[in-house]
Amino acid sequence: MKTKIIKIDPLKEIEISLPSNILKRGGLVAFPTETVYGLGAYAFNEESVRRIFEVKGRAQDNPLIIHVSEFKMMQEIGIVPEKYEKVIQKLTPGPITFVLKKRKNIPKVVTAGLNTVGVRIPAHPVANKLCKETGPIAAPSANLSGKPSPTDAKAVIEDLNGKIDCIIDSGSTPFGLESTIIDLSGDKPLILRPGPITVEELKEIFGEIEIPDFIIKGAHVKTPKAPGMKYKHYAPDKPLFMFFKDDREKIIKILERENGVVICPKENVRYYPENRVIVIGMLEKPYSIAQNLFRVLRSFDKSEFDVGYIEAFEESGILFSVMNRLKKAATIWR
Repeated sequence: MKTKIIKIDPLKEIEISLPSNILKRGGLVAFPTETVYGLGAYAFNEESVRRIFEVKGRAQDNPLIIHVSEFKMMQEIGIVPEKYEKVIQKLTPGPITFVLKKRKNIPKVVTAGLNTVGVRIPAHPVANKLCKETGPIAAPSANLSGKPSPTDAKAVIEDLNGKIDCIIDSGSTPFGLESTIIDLSGDKPLILRPGPITVEELKEIFGEIEIPDFIIKGAHVKTPKAPGMKYKHYAPDKPLFMFFKDDREKIIKILERENGVVICPKENVRYYPENRVIVIGMLEKPYSIAQNLFRVLRSFDKSEFDVGYIEAFEESGILFSVMNRLKKAATIWR
């Protein structure tokens, strides 16, 4: 298959008819969002949605998120509790997904047979217009399953060129982490995946929210209600270990022997040999660490180093979301 690669500048007039028509005809399109790049199929075309799983090598019991352009379209996909309508409209469009009880017309292949569905309204102008022109789009991240999520078209091309119909290149994504997922289908809000909208912000907005133990530990669950809950995610091909600052001296002693590299924020570069460091961002600008996380993991895979060691971060704000990804991508160093 020859993949069409088209460039669309999100800051200029957006012409979306080509990728929209591909989706309407049953094709697959990779497109930018404000979080990561998504791999989309028209949500009501079951055959197209199944192709997503085949192309990615994704397990069938791992549900997809449906992307829509506006709140009205969200209501056509899921049942929005009346008490949350104003909150959802306040938070959207933006980098947050809501798990709702699904409407009967949603294909089971999208929701992995669950009675709930994840829905979000992307803020990225290209993604939003694509949804507006096409209708609801089912889309996980546009990478091979288990690999670091793509935050630019180059990463998408590496994984999916020749396997899908079209890739939209709109440069790097602003946030670099997948959307926050919050389950509103139960008695009280439940966080299923931390993301760009932080736990602290959600507590201010919703009041009482539940943070399950598997989120804190970065563990897996048997029956996932949202992406990233059951299977290994975000990992580079090379061994990656996460360590804590008390072990810095031990790590330094083994770097040369193992041809290893330390991944750390700019503020901590001084602790390590300068030729064995990859900078991930700055602690004083924590969103830069989130934005660079997946790009750095992919860069490490292509580097001359054999083993990676990444410093653990304090689990607050956006770095709580970063640590959630690292617990799934890396092995704790002992």
